[in-house]
Amino acid sequence: MEKIQNAAESGQKMADGMAGQAVTKEKLWETITAWQGETIYTAKGLPFTYRVKGGELFADRKKKSITRATFEQAYQKIMDDGEHKITGPKSLNCFGAPYVWAVFKALGVV
Repeated sequence: MEKIQNAAESGQKMADGMAGQAVTKEKLWETITAWQGETIYTAKGLPFTYRVKGGELFADRKKKSITRATFEQAYQKIMDDGEHKITGPKSLNCFGAPYVWAVFKALGVV
């Protein structure tokens, strides 16, 4: 749990340190990769861990992988959301949204 809190703090520091500019796609994926193996919780409170292999994220609760491109597209949606309409996984409208949202939440992106 401490690592997840540290991840959230680290993610917040990353966001604070780049105030006014978007985090690069490479930095986003590096951060996601760095925290693989940690327990994260979905919005419904379901625990999961994930591992990254190449450009894919494999959550232990899901049979199919979620691609790096999906994370990048979801991140871009969040960055472009000036009206703050994206408030949870459903509003991301992407494959594996509960897991994408949970990872972003743990890393302090959302």
